[in-house]
Amino acid sequence: MTTQPLEDRHEWLSFEDPEESRTWLFDVTFLLSRWTCIFGSGCQGVLTEDATDMVQGCCSYGAHFTDKADRERVKRAAATLTPEQWQFHAEGTAKGPITKNDDGAWVTRQADEACIFLNRPGFPGGPGCALHRAALERGERPLDLKPDVCWMVPIRRLDSTDDMGHVTSTIREWKRRDWGDGGQEFHWWCTESPEAFTGETTVLVSMKDELVELVGQQVYDLLVDAVIERAANGAPLLHPAVPVPTPTRRR
Repeated sequence: MTTQPLEDRHEWLSFEDPEESRTWLFDVTFLLSRWTCIFGSGCQGVLTEDATDMVQGCCSYGAHFTDKADRERVKRAAATLTPEQWQFHAEGTAKGPITKNDDGAWVTRQADEACIFLNRPGFPGGPGCALHRAALERGERPLDLKPDVCWMVPIRRLDSTDDMGHVTSTIREWKRRDWGDGGQEFHWWCTESPEAFTGETTVLVSMKDELVELVGQQVYDLLVDAVIERAANGAPLLHPAVPVPTPTRRR
C-alpha cells in the first residue's frame, strides 16, 4: 500500500506558561518562514477576482473590532489624522470612522466600497492605510493605531479552555477559514502564495512587536530560546514556504 505525502505539513512547538495554567502551542513552520506582507507589490487582494490594480490588500471589507478598547483606541487615532494623511478625512470626520453593520457588529465604516481608512491609488503619498502611514510618519508602531485584527493578520491566536480550567493558546498563521464563510470566496490569500514568502528574515523576527503584543515579552523570549535550542539539536532555523492548495470556492 502506498501513501500520498501530506500537504500543508506544519511543525509545532509547545511549552507550559511559567506563571499561569496555560500551554502555549506555536506554528513553528510559519513563524520560521519568510512570509512578508506584499501589499502594493503583488498582493491580489481578497475579492472574488484578481484585484491587484485596486491596491486594497485585505482592506476591502473594513475591520471588525475585538472590543470597546479596540474601538476607542482607533477613534482617538483617527481624530489625530490630517487630510494629507487620510483621503477620506472629511467623510470620516463628519460621520465617524466606525459604525455597526447589518449583523450588529462594530466595524470600520466603508467609503467607496472599501475601508474608510484605506487611501486609494492616486492619493498623494500613495495607497495604503492612513493609520499605518500616520504611525510611520510619527515614528510610532502601526499596531498602536490600527484595529487589532489589522495588525494581527496573518497571525492568529486561539484560546481554548478544558474542563479543569487549563488554557491552551495556539499561535498560528491566519487561514481562509478564519474569515468565516466569505474566506472561501477569496480569489487569493497571502499565506497560500509563495510570492508572499520572500521576506528578508523570519516572521519570528519581522513580527516581533505583534507577537509580543499577543503573548507577552516573557513568553516570546521563551519561544526564541526554544527555537535556538531546537536549532542546536539540528533542526533548521528557517523553513521554506508551505503554501497550501486553494480550496474549491463556492459558485
